[in-house]
Amino acid sequence: MPRQTRRRLLQGTGAALAAGLSGCSGNTGDGNGGDSGENASDSSNAEQAYTVGHGDYETEVTATAFPDMLYFYCVQSGWMNWPSIMESFENNYGVAVNDNDRSSGEALQHMRANAANMNHSGYNGGYTYGVRARNEGFTQAYKPAGWEQVPDSLKTDDGHVTATRRVTTAVTYRSDIYEERGLDAPTTWEDLLQPEIMQDLALQTPQAAVGLATALSINNARGGSMDDVQPVIDYYNQIQEGGAEFTDNFLAQFSSGEYATFLRYDYSGLDLKYNNDEIAEENVDVALLAGENGNQGALNMPYGYALLEDAPNPEAGKLFMDYVLSLEGQQQFLDAYVRPIRSDELELPDEFIDPAEYERTEFQVDYGRLVDEQDRIIEDITRGANI
Repeated sequence: MPRQTRRRLLQGTGAALAAGLSGCSGNTGDGNGGDSGENASDSSNAEQAYTVGHGDYETEVTATAFPDMLYFYCVQSGWMNWPSIMESFENNYGVAVNDNDRSSGEALQHMRANAANMNHSGYNGGYTYGVRARNEGFTQAYKPAGWEQVPDSLKTDDGHVTATRRVTTAVTYRSDIYEERGLDAPTTWEDLLQPEIMQDLALQTPQAAVGLATALSINNARGGSMDDVQPVIDYYNQIQEGGAEFTDNFLAQFSSGEYATFLRYDYSGLDLKYNNDEIAEENVDVALLAGENGNQGALNMPYGYALLEDAPNPEAGKLFMDYVLSLEGQQQFLDAYVRPIRSDELELPDEFIDPAEYERTEFQVDYGRLVDEQDRIIEDITRGANI
């Protein structure tokens, strides 16, 4: 966690001046935080100061600079256990985090629309979208405490974008229905081409980050590359002929048995299996898939964050980023079965997929190149598969 120090701020006229200056920052009602010049912290909390950052970015932030509400893109309830992280951060530091129900793409669009008056302090979401935000000049350098623990391939050298957790493409299926149909547990993408599986298989289009990860997973498993996406186009054409559907909303239908199989991330299936009362956990299984020739078929997609250029509340933003990357913050991802980026320092629950399966199937790509090629890849797949 951020290192807390105590220092006595100037009282009396000094405090009044601080409050007055804070009031000058105003409140736009759309992300600037603050409320009529009053900070969220009471007088005792206002004395708190915290050392944040890594290396050259280490600095001290004080509660007097904190807003009532911190606006951070894509920190939202119902996803990756953010409600728990938001609540614990507020309990620790007295700063609420806005429930920001946007996708990574929507966040980037919002940045572009508000570039002249940035009203969010940070971006959180798909790592590649964070890199795109950096490339378009919306982020600033900040290396949070713990930055050195993040693998080099999952952070930018300039400190603009840092991964905080990672998820992996997986298949989730109704084991009770598979048993009724006499189907074995799938281990390869070839296994899903059975008519009894394709007939009620659900997945998302490549326009969604999770759908793009699925497409790249299948493509790699069947011998494709970023330069050649024909293998996944052929695969998608075949499963559509078999009855598979591209749809965003299928979790309720999965619970009811309307869909027996869906493709998404590992944490989605595990969270459904263990944190959902609508279906018995023994009726749900989650598997990572490889290619029939042993090619790896489970793309590892990082998610992370960045401090935004001209952030209205950079001090609170830095403190929040440090908290998310602290072991206390990282631990809370585990409750939703999301692998934190510092998982090597934590004990993974037994419910997680066997690490040997990740070694068998998981792969990464050049995420910087993916940023550059993403639009072309999505267009090629959607046109080729008539999605």
